Parts: sequence; structure tokens; C-alpha cells
Amino acid sequence: MADQPVTLRTRKFIRNPLLGRKQMVVGDSDVLHPNRANISKDDLRAKLAEMYKATVAQVNVFGLQTQFGGGKTTGFALVYDSPDALKKFEPHYRLVRVGLASKIEKPSRQQRKQRKNRQKTLRGTAKVKGAKKKKDA
Repeated sequence: MADQPVTLRTRKFIRNPLLGRKQMVVGDSDVLHPNRANISKDDLRAKLAEMYKATVAQVNVFGLQTQFGGGKTTGFALVYDSPDALKKFEPHYRLVRVGLASKIEKPSRQQRKQRKNRQKTLRGTAKVKGAKKKKDA
């Protein structure tokens, strides 16, 4: 399935020297993949790296949307001047997606809120583990 032909064109190309990258829209009849449901981000990264004479580690693709019925995909691509620039300027969550950073593990949002509210009941009392609430009688 991966050997099916894919046509890739870019538009709205901008050179961004402050962030050390080239940015472009990839799509709108530009990523044509007939006889395929969609195309993987890794395949797109490899094709863009080849087009812009960069390594795969310098390319990031995101925001891909496949047109209803398949065959066409639109998205956004960034080709950095170096892998260091990519690590410096890309948001952490996109580095995690590409595999260049590890996800920060933290308790769920609800657990964090419950912990915060439990701490409120201890305010102004001696911080003893398992301190009881004052009963109003």
C-alpha cells in the first residue's frame, strides 16, 4: 500500500529567518494520493526532506486533514535549517509527537483539583498527615 504514487506540492511558501525555518501549506490538491485512504506523516516528512534537501529530523508536518472521500490531504509543514533549531522553536507537544522529547507525566486534572481543595481545609492548622476537619456542632 505504501508504494502507491503520491504527488506533493507546496504553496504559500515563506522563509522565516528569525525562527530559522521555511514554512508552507502542504495541500489543497497538493498531496494527491489516489487509491489510498491517506498518507502517513512520516512519508510526508521524508518526501519534504528530499524536496528541500534537508534531513527528516529537520522537517515537521502537522494539521493534516484528508478531504472527504480520500485522495487529497491538506496540512502545514515546517522545514528547519537545523535539528537544533527545530528543538529550540517547536512546541513541546509536537516534539513529543515526532519522538524528540518525552511526555511529562503528571496526575490527571481532576486529581490535581482535588488535592488543591484538600489543601484548603488544612490552611491555618498544624500540618499533620490526616488532620481532621473541624465539626460545627
